[in-house]
Amino acid sequence: MSDATGPVVLFLPARNEGATVGEVIRRAPSTAGGHPVLCLVIDDGSSDATADVASQAGAEVISLEAPLGLGAAVRRGLSEAVARDAVAVAFCDADREYDPAELETLVTEILAGRADYVVGSRFSGGPRRMRVHRMLGNWVLSRLLSLVAGVHISDGQSGYRALSRQAAAAAEVIHDFNYAQVLTLDLLAKGFAYREVPISYSYRASGRSFVRPIPYLLRVIPAVIRELNGPPAPSGGQDLASLSPLPHATRRRP
Repeated sequence: MSDATGPVVLFLPARNEGATVGEVIRRAPSTAGGHPVLCLVIDDGSSDATADVASQAGAEVISLEAPLGLGAAVRRGLSEAVARDAVAVAFCDADREYDPAELETLVTEILAGRADYVVGSRFSGGPRRMRVHRMLGNWVLSRLLSLVAGVHISDGQSGYRALSRQAAAAAEVIHDFNYAQVLTLDLLAKGFAYREVPISYSYRASGRSFVRPIPYLLRVIPAVIRELNGPPAPSGGQDLASLSPLPHATRRRP
């Protein structure tokens, strides 16, 4: 495990998740890998009681004045975690689709130095309940992302991820609407080591997902193109074309 001091920060981007966010917070472990867990909620301009419920459940709440989008909330969460000297940073959705009790599964890879960027894969084992159209759409997008990145990616849209302190500080999320594909392409291009771990999954039983297939694709595809056509990786990073396709991880570190 890592000798670095500091908390493991788990943040939850949330908009109008008052019905579920409290339970998600209460399921988060108090420690992970020997480090205390600090739970933050990035309230993306909710019009319900999300902020109050989260605070009562024991989380620190960062409230955005107006809805800015999931990508913007993730960007703020990464910034807040780095400012708190996190030894590792993780985030998951606040709608009960992901189990925060599995936090140590993700951050163990970070703390052991085996990866800088860990994605919880819903397709690498563990129980899961997913609607057929979501499963098919995820499979197609993950195959395309793997092709572009040159790395095997089984779950390109997973909402449960962890980053090292260095990766969190270097990460750039260029899309306010979403983060998934552009964050992965950004960190791989900068040479951060990628790994997947199996997680469980259950589709939401209340509320409404922001994802709608056609609007999602119309927004995400241009963002991926912008990411691919962006400035070259900084010194010490890697161009995507130079990354060898490995089963579940790239071993390059900055």
